[in-house]
Amino acid sequence: MKIVFNRKKIEGAVQPLMCAVSGKSTLTAVEGILMEASMDGTCTMTTFDLEKGMRVEIQADVEEEGSCILNAQKFSQTVRVMEGEEVTLTVSENLQACITSGKSTHRMNALPASDFPKLPPLITTEGFVVSQAALRELLSKTMYAMASNDQRPVLNGCFLKVEDDRLLAVSCDSFKLAKCSLNLPVENKNDDGSRLNFSLILPTKSVNELYRMLKDDERESVRVYLTRKTMVFYFADYTFFTRLVEGVYIEYDRIILTNHKIFAEAERAQLISALERAALVTEEKVAGSVRAHVRLELSENLLKISATSSLGSTYDEVPVRHEGDDLVIAFNNRFLIDSLRACTADRVRISFTSPLTSINIEPAEQKEDAQELFMLLPVRMKE
Repeated sequence: MKIVFNRKKIEGAVQPLMCAVSGKSTLTAVEGILMEASMDGTCTMTTFDLEKGMRVEIQADVEEEGSCILNAQKFSQTVRVMEGEEVTLTVSENLQACITSGKSTHRMNALPASDFPKLPPLITTEGFVVSQAALRELLSKTMYAMASNDQRPVLNGCFLKVEDDRLLAVSCDSFKLAKCSLNLPVENKNDDGSRLNFSLILPTKSVNELYRMLKDDERESVRVYLTRKTMVFYFADYTFFTRLVEGVYIEYDRIILTNHKIFAEAERAQLISALERAALVTEEKVAGSVRAHVRLELSENLLKISATSSLGSTYDEVPVRHEGDDLVIAFNNRFLIDSLRACTADRVRISFTSPLTSINIEPAEQKEDAQELFMLLPVRMKE
């Protein structure tokens, strides 16, 4: 196999591939890039860590077709330090790879392409097209509440429901929950013409990578194909695919309280600013100490925010519009800040019931085409 690449093109193509390179597997092949060159001038590069994968196609001068696996980290580092305008990759029959650029030459071992793990099907009969900006917005509002190592596998990801005119995303980690939906047209790509009605769970790591790939541009779209176990995203320059979390997601609507009796409406930015000042006390990392909680006291038209830790204390006040009884309640400060940041409205409405009952955070005025709700459990205050 012999391929001549433009150095800048191959360097740009390798970078997104690194998101699906495994560094902890006992299978050496998943630490590499599967290189497949054909005489039509196309070089396809694939990485797959057995959970998520990436595929990139670039045009190159293919002098001899073939395939092999190259260590991803070494190949990426080698290409990055080369100085010539072109990079030539030559792989001999005994799997010795030679990378040359200008007067520089680097040699490394390769593996046979047959060692690469079997890939899931990347084109299916079921799929849809959606705006990248819309999908990115949904993920940005819910991904903070995903679990990463919960004993219940279905919580280690983001639940996504796709319909003809609606996208819904839900995530929960037992302490906080985010539920957001958008009403928008979703282009149907089902071959049999059936209505869109997909429910699936994207793994936490895959959601984080997908969020970085999506553009905040209404004009850009992404094609999505699904199988029972896999979801594939086709972008303009590359393909991202991921295995899905198997199982039935929790009945989230049953755990969201709707009969709250105490309400507070406040400026979101002002409230976050006060909590960030409290974080100087609540998030001090001192050996042997326990991270302090933030205490909220709702009285008349004021929300009093205080915290005490081994290194000091803080107190702040935020004006609110208050309905119902007075209340004192406490939270993990970072969880509360994350929930407020996920809500994009200028003013938020917080619903309470008791010091030991979960709260709901919502926009003071919900939009007709977008619904948001963020739930957070309080912490028990010491007597």
